Amino acid sequence: MTMRLNPRKLLLSKWTAVQPRNKEKHFIVVRLIEPEDPAQAISEVELEAVYSRHSRIIAWQTLTDTAVWRQGWH
Repeated sequence: MTMRLNPRKLLLSKWTAVQPRNKEKHFIVVRLIEPEDPAQAISEVELEAVYSRHSRIIAWQTLTDTAVWRQGWH
């Protein structure tokens, strides 16, 4: 099952990993990765784990997979 998201509205949104690793369950989108060409769409976001402050960059479309991510903190 997938959901629809607007990548421009993801900044500071909250996410829960369905299968947490290393006690990292809750995440916040801290940055939208802008492409060098402003005419192109955003393709990646930076997620930061609330527990460890570890960050990672993922394709924003990954967040639409409800088998991996849930919107909000659960």
